[in-house]
This record gives sequence, structure tokens and C-alpha cells, in this order.
Amino acid sequence: QVQLQESGPGLVKASQTLSLACIVSGTSITTNSYYWNWIRQSPGKGLQWMGDIREDGRTYYNPILKSRISISRDTSKNQFTLQLGSVTPEDTAVYFCARRHVEQGHNDFDYWGQGTQVTVSS
Repeated sequence: QVQLQESGPGLVKASQTLSLACIVSGTSITTNSYYWNWIRQSPGKGLQWMGDIREDGRTYYNPILKSRISISRDTSKNQFTLQLGSVTPEDTAVYFCARRHVEQGHNDFDYWGQGTQVTVSS
């Protein structure tokens, strides 16, 4: 059974870097044809796709965040990480990691983590 679990601090100070890990079990993050995503939902707003890392390590980012975001992976730990720099209180959100098959729609994810609340203090 595929499971994803977000891990990281729930409180970050403004101007610092937010760092979260997604620990994956039940499958390998190097399995062909799957993309591993970070998505967030701010209070009162819809889901925002932040970026993904693919089975070969390529990364793709939401242009809105491109100057501040980095997604990497540790294949030995079967996990991938999100770093978002220069955070502001507007980055306060529930952060999710999720998997998408390459043939599915851009917003069609088959497995999700439970989400983790991150609050940015000013």
C-alpha cells in the first residue's frame, strides 16, 4: 500500500526557509511514470500546485514560486523534500505531498499525504 507522510516544523519565522520532507512507503520514488508533488492550501483558498520531482530527478515548479522553491530527493531514504525560501505570512498553509501518474491530468493525484500545517510568523 502506497503511503506518503509529510514531516517538518509547524512554525517558521518570516524571511526564513520552510523545509518539509515527504516520506514514501509502499513504492519507490524512482518508479517509472510517476511524479511526486508538493501542493498547498492557504486559509480560504483553493489548492495550489507548487512543483514536482520526477522519477529521473527532473524538477518542475509553479512559475509563481520558481524564484523561491526547490524540490530534491534522497533515494536512499525514499523521500523527497520541499524548500521554500523567504517565506512570509502569506505562505501559511496546509502543505501536502502527493503522487501523480504521468498519464493522469495535472491535478489528478492518486495518493496524498495527510497534510501538515505550517504557520509563518511575522
